[in-house]
Amino acid sequence: MMKNIWVAVAGTVTLVFLSGCGAPAHEPTEKYFLVAANIKLAYWQTVLAGLNHAASEMKVKSDIAGPDTYDPQGEEKEFQRAVALKPSGIMVSAADAKVLAPDIDSALGQGIPVITVDSDAPDSKRLLFIGTDNFNAGKLGGELVAKLLNGKGSVAIFTIPAQANLNERLEGYQSAFQAHPGIKVAQTIDMKGDAPVAFDNARTIIESKNRVDAIVCLEAIACPEVGEVVNRENLTGKITIVAMDTDQRTLDWIQKGVISATIAQKPYTMGYYGCKVLDDLHHHKPNPLSGDWRANSYSPIPTFIDTGTSMLQKGSLDAFKQQQQSAGNPGNPQ
Repeated sequence: MMKNIWVAVAGTVTLVFLSGCGAPAHEPTEKYFLVAANIKLAYWQTVLAGLNHAASEMKVKSDIAGPDTYDPQGEEKEFQRAVALKPSGIMVSAADAKVLAPDIDSALGQGIPVITVDSDAPDSKRLLFIGTDNFNAGKLGGELVAKLLNGKGSVAIFTIPAQANLNERLEGYQSAFQAHPGIKVAQTIDMKGDAPVAFDNARTIIESKNRVDAIVCLEAIACPEVGEVVNRENLTGKITIVAMDTDQRTLDWIQKGVISATIAQKPYTMGYYGCKVLDDLHHHKPNPLSGDWRANSYSPIPTFIDTGTSMLQKGSLDAFKQQQQSAGNPGNPQ
């Protein structure tokens, strides 16, 4: 009898707890924004697909804002425009954290929850970051490059120095290379978020007398262009290429053997889970909203949520395509 009583009590407590933490009532006016630079990229369309999916489940509105090309100042203007609309919450990828930090702090001061996704603004008062552990992503790529080069060779790296996430990936690669003294980073190229700049620099590297043994791309735009140059010069298999993200051209070059592998992030997850987190922050705002929760041992919110990465090589492309189709082919509209 006592056992049955305790079971009943436990069940009652569980019901009370769940009812207290149940799904909030949503208003038709609730709207969540994604702000990024270069929003026409397939990557950001995939993040948007995740955001839209979560919003549709909660029967709220969602939208994306940002420039169509890589433009940190343009992104700042779009962020300010989104703030002026007084949305329920904003997730933003900081192309240049120094540019956006004051605007993020201003939005929080106006009562709008702001989180960062993909690229963080750690010196702002953003509530939390949802995205890749970029150091480990770089380290994963660096270990693969070292293996493919048998621990010896020169490497060129394409990046955008203003982006914090890319700097963390670079640190990850450098950490991996420390265990292989025979590997040297010969060049680090700022491709400025511009495909033609990446193409021209790749061609210069390939045509150089001191041609590198491997090329690494820390973001999505560069390696499709690198693959194009290597293919045109009939150097497939002679230069190791490790890419970032799952741009369709990158996947095509992997299928053809031009690119060895790519480090795949989970942008759909960033958008989907980011929307759920923003919704919770809208309905249960931390007090104060602009407090330094990272330094608070009793914070109700985490500082960082790692969405994970995986390595895609030729043998794993079919499984990736099946996952993509199951999710409705986000980021790759026909």
